[in-house]
Amino acid sequence: MVGCVIVFNNKIIGEGYTSPFGGAHAEVNAINSVKNKENLKSATLYVTLEPCNHYGKTPPCCDLIIKHKIPKIVIGSLDPNEKVNGKGIAKLKANGCDVITEFESELCNRHHKRFLTFFKKKRPYIILKWAQTNNGFVAPKPKIKESAVYITNKSSRQIVHKWRSEEQAILVGFNTIIQDNPKLTTRMVKGSNPIRIVVCDDRKIVKKYNVFNNEAETIIINLDNYNKNISRAKKICDELFKNNIISVIVEGGPKTLNYFIMENLWDEARIFIGEKEFNNGIKAPEIELNNSPFSLIDNDKLYIIENRNNK
Repeated sequence: MVGCVIVFNNKIIGEGYTSPFGGAHAEVNAINSVKNKENLKSATLYVTLEPCNHYGKTPPCCDLIIKHKIPKIVIGSLDPNEKVNGKGIAKLKANGCDVITEFESELCNRHHKRFLTFFKKKRPYIILKWAQTNNGFVAPKPKIKESAVYITNKSSRQIVHKWRSEEQAILVGFNTIIQDNPKLTTRMVKGSNPIRIVVCDDRKIVKKYNVFNNEAETIIINLDNYNKNISRAKKICDELFKNNIISVIVEGGPKTLNYFIMENLWDEARIFIGEKEFNNGIKAPEIELNNSPFSLIDNDKLYIIENRNNK
């Protein structure tokens, strides 16, 4: 969400952030929160992302700023969306506003990393997530069908459900659907369910699995429908971009995760290492941890790795 603060005489007189999709933008909410609108004529508006100047779900924020004659605008991140992309700044300047750009840009770019990745790289912000045993397996082999085998503890699993509520979509391969029949929802926390993405080859999708229940939207990506010369990860990214998916957490098995690792198409990896060990099993994907710091979730280790050299 974009954040906006309005300051008059060194005091905050208005604050706002983006409403849910289709609702008012941060600048509108901040301006509306100001009790004495006359103070806006001598105020400074701080906003984390360049104000829009086009009609979308809502009118342009620039028009409202100009209407209230706010003289000074301080902007953190520039908006790479071609509908904005400097046009908001140009309109404000053309109407006499003093505009300061890229103020605290590193912090604001980090805050808006999902949005910026989507428009600059034409793909969603991609988070890889898996849990592995202390000796490097993600599942036992042969699979134990009688009961679920948890590598991590309950606290770690709750964190994963919280993560799901924070991203727009969750992605798995069809083998995960067949073998585990997951719901891919946020059952262990209070929060919105992500859109469920299922990647498959050309095979009939049987709708008996939990992922096809009515708890959340499910999108099928059939990789056999795409150009064979394009990598699987690129095919998936293109389809997600076409569906306006800004962020996705990939929770599939090693095969699906390795699509993204081999193509270097990922932004974060969140890796749990539990205390359990399997004598034999399915090997976990490999990402160099490089003595990275980790957090302890009870007795589980959690590594969060950022990929600073991705595509």
